[in-house]
Formats: sequence, C-alpha cells, structure tokens
Amino acid sequence: MLKIHILGIAGTFMGGVAALARELGHDVEGSDQAVYPPMSTQLENLGIALKQGYTPDYISADCEQIVVGNALSRGNAAVEQVLDDGRRYTSGAQWLSENLLPGRDTLAVAGTHGKTTTTTILTYLLQAAGREPGFLIGGVAEDFGVSARVGQGREFVVEADEYDTAFFDKRSKFVHYRPLVAILNNLEYDHADIFPDVAAIQRQFHHLVRTVPRRGRLIVNGEDAHLAEVLAMGCWTPVETFGLDASQIPASAGERSHGDRADDRSVARAAFDWTARLIEQDGSRFAVVHRGAELGEVTWPLLGRHNVMNALAALAAANAVGVDVAGVLGALSEFRSVKRRLEVIGQAQGVTIYDDFAHHPTAIATTLAGLRAKVGDARIVVAMEPRSNSMRLGAHSDALAPSLDLADTVVFLHRPELAWDAGKVVSALRHEGVAVPDADALIAALRERVRDGDHVVFMSNGGFDGAPRRFFAVLKDAAAR
Repeated sequence: MLKIHILGIAGTFMGGVAALARELGHDVEGSDQAVYPPMSTQLENLGIALKQGYTPDYISADCEQIVVGNALSRGNAAVEQVLDDGRRYTSGAQWLSENLLPGRDTLAVAGTHGKTTTTTILTYLLQAAGREPGFLIGGVAEDFGVSARVGQGREFVVEADEYDTAFFDKRSKFVHYRPLVAILNNLEYDHADIFPDVAAIQRQFHHLVRTVPRRGRLIVNGEDAHLAEVLAMGCWTPVETFGLDASQIPASAGERSHGDRADDRSVARAAFDWTARLIEQDGSRFAVVHRGAELGEVTWPLLGRHNVMNALAALAAANAVGVDVAGVLGALSEFRSVKRRLEVIGQAQGVTIYDDFAHHPTAIATTLAGLRAKVGDARIVVAMEPRSNSMRLGAHSDALAPSLDLADTVVFLHRPELAWDAGKVVSALRHEGVAVPDADALIAALRERVRDGDHVVFMSNGGFDGAPRRFFAVLKDAAAR
C-alpha cells in the first residue's frame, strides 16, 4: 500500500478518489484551498487528514504518490515543488482508471446536467438488484452516506465529467474510463474557461463515444440536437434513446425513429426506446414505458421533468447490464438522492429552506419548474450565487434572468470579484430582485423579504459561506424569542 497526497482533496471528485484510496488500504492525506461541507464532513468521518492551502510543506516527505486535481495549475506552489522534486504524480481520473476499473464493467454518466443525480439513481438501482456496485459520485449520496465505494460487484458506476483532467492532461476526464455503458444525458455550452464553443465540447463527447465497445450500449437523450450531432460524427455501439417530448426530437433522430405518429403518446413511444407517462405533472409520479410496453409506475420524492429524464437514463443503463428494471421500480419510492440537490435544510416560521447545487441557467430553470409544479402559487425566493467558472466569466449572464422567471424574488450575491455587472441581470428579472455584496447582506435581505409559506432556494455550486444553514438558524432563533 502507498502513502498518497491528494491536491484538491475537498473537490467532489477528488474527495471520492480519497475515499476509494482509503478503502483500498492506502494511507491518504490531502490539501485544498476551499474546504466546506459536505465533502469536508465525509473526509473527516473517514479519518483523512487534510490541510487548508497549497503549502508545499503540507505534502509529507514519505508520500509515494501525488494525485493532482484539475483545479491546480502551473504556478501553484505545491505543483511547482512536486515537479522540481521529481515526485511521482498522476491525475484523479487516471488513478481511478488504473486502480478501480480494470476487470469491471464501467457505467459512465456524462452530460452537462444531471450527472450526479443520474449516477446516484443508477447506483441505487443496481444496489436494489443485488449487484453491490462500486461507485464514484460527484456528491454525497444520502442513501449510501458517502460519495464513493469500491463495491463487491462487477459494475462500477462513475460520474463522467467533461471538464479537463489536470494541468498536464487537457483531455476530458471521461476519456479515461472506457465504459461498457455510457449515458449521454444532455449537452449544452459550459466550462467557458476551457471550451471556446459547443463544438469543442462535442469533440470531447465523441472521444467518449469512440471508447464504448460494440458489445456495450450508449444511452442517449433523444431530445438533444447537440448529442444527435455527436453521434453523426460516428457511432459503433448500439444506441438506446430516452425522452419525454417528441416535438423536441432532432431531425436526425426523427429519421431513425419508426412508425406513423397519431398523437403525443404514440409519438413518444415510437420515437424513444425509453419514455414516461407523467401521472403527476410535478414528476413525483410517472409510469415507465419501454418500447411501447408499460413496465410499472414510480412514486418518489424527486421533482421535475429533468429528474424523470434522469430516471429514464438510469433505468435504461441498468437494463443494459441485465437488471430486470420492472422489479426495481418500487425501490425508487425510498430513493433520497444527493445532498445539495434541492435538499431541504429545514422549516422555520413557516418558511421552507432548500440548498441546491446550481451551476447553469438550464439547471436553475428546470429545478425551479419542478418546485413550482409542487408548491403551486406559494412564493419562491431564490438566493443566487454565480459561482461556477462559466458563471463568473459571464458566459451565461444573458440567460440567467430568464432562468429565474419562476422565482417571485431573487437576492443576487454580487461578490466584488465578479467580472460582470449583476445589475443588468437584476434589472432583467421578471419579478423582484436585488443585488448584495456579501453573504451577511444576503441573509439580511432575505430576512426582510420572506414570510410564512415561502420556499427559499439557495443556489450555488460553492460553499456560499454557509448561508443556507445560517439563514435557517436566524429564522429558528427569531421563532424562539
């Protein structure tokens, strides 16, 4: 066994690598610049020592391998010292591919949105089928209590990120995994810090498609035109599609579908291998349809059309490795999803508070649509932090206000380092909005605005200075007086 230091250990992916390395018996330590829950809590529970910052001295002299996260670049003090000392280093994705995936059936979940939730659903279904899968999820799964596990079964499920691998390997992480089954959930422009346009992302997705064997399966969102273009670049693997809205079928996908279409339901059944009949419009109850045959119904705690799509993708992937999906549909009634995916923090003074890992306008819009379908006319208040690299660079600024249309009030955290004018977004909001400079001001602004019956959603893919739980504590304290 090795002594390993992980640079960037508190990231959702690298924290999972740390958990796997520890489970394999390695002596693991690490460092990171930003350390916050839930990953910091997981590492603490695993007894993994981590230090804040990238001071070279934090790497123990007897470490035999350095695993470098993709947040670190040349010029970072720890990276420079590792290179100067000639120490053995690798990337997290490469470490995973060499230490966990050989000899197993890898199921990879790729896409701009829904990767974490879909990976968790798929893992949960395999577990319900008795497969004992290994997994690495980009978040802490409520049903497993951890983000990663070695597993005793043949399958290993991995959240397959298109972001680059490391400062020394600019390929997308997912090209390392060589899956038997790959889910292509959706594809939109994102990661503006490394991709100049959608075409650049599509090329990386096609690199992934090239690695899936003929005996494997591609599970593809049949509504997504960008994914249809990826497959048109060349495809050597059987494809199964999933979708709900037949009107969104790209022309190339429509040409591959079969049968005349008499109504919406027959269109969906003809066009997609996997689809759903919504029983509740908020997505909390639906029937699963496979090639025209209804397999059963799902009633579960998740909300939104996007989560129904995530479930369809996971069911199709489980089916591809031989799971009787009709037999595991009932298990989804107990599914608890992932921390920070519209996670309910609590309720105080009649106000329900949620924490959501928002990183893109489409994800914001779909999350709010699911919540609106659930709460009806109740007020939705959003606390928004543009935290992802693409958000901070302004790549999505024009789409941000429309994505918040279903919110009655938005409190927008405009940190001083934000490189674009949040005022333009606030002025373009359909309803009330205000920009504030820090988390303290945000909590104060929310306190002034919320009232009994409101639903307050904190949206950020960062730590948000602990604002969701701080605001919950403020309301509880006020109620106790």
